[in-house]
Amino acid sequence: MAPGLSAVLRRGLMTAEATTAAASARKANDVLVLCGPSGAGKSTLIKRLLKDHPGRFGFSVSHTTRGMRSGEVDGKSYHFTSRPTMEAAIANGEFIEHAEVHGNLYGTSKAAVRDVLSHGEICILDIDVQGVESLKASKDLGFYPAYVFISPPSMQVLEKRLRDRNTETEAAIQKRLETARKEMTYRDLPGFWDLVLINDNLDCCYDKFKDFVVSHYDVQ
Repeated sequence: MAPGLSAVLRRGLMTAEATTAAASARKANDVLVLCGPSGAGKSTLIKRLLKDHPGRFGFSVSHTTRGMRSGEVDGKSYHFTSRPTMEAAIANGEFIEHAEVHGNLYGTSKAAVRDVLSHGEICILDIDVQGVESLKASKDLGFYPAYVFISPPSMQVLEKRLRDRNTETEAAIQKRLETARKEMTYRDLPGFWDLVLINDNLDCCYDKFKDFVVSHYDVQ
């Protein structure tokens, strides 16, 4: 055997073993992260995926300190809580990610993710770019997420979608647009996302999203 070849083979074997271990861990701890501006269509894509694959996916309900809106249900839309309670839980290490958005705290608790995974389901997270950065920086998640960014075709289209909701004040819409502009700067970062989709046609966007998920997680 050529000098140094055995070392190369050993490194190759170690890499293969590490890849196999990571794949096994992924199978045991499937997590799918969706990110993108409010109004990009994330919730609609998630609802369609859940409907098409009942029992295969579960949505991790986030915590927030903002007030409950009309039509929302505590424990389904969000886990609504107070700022002191959530800050204490964050300090106690109970959240895998958290961020402050428009003066309110949002976050994903470890318990919420564990609850979905315990049912053998792929856990879906809908979080902002701050949350994604937090997950990527963490060294002990215990799972290996796939990261998908959902983008509107343009800021003009996004603004129209937000206004068509007719649920928020002008000031709130402007805040969301400001946040969206910042989030869009992350869209084209090399290697940051496993998939980037531009939602200019919902059906086409969903088909591409579903194809990726089915392939990535080996969903039948």
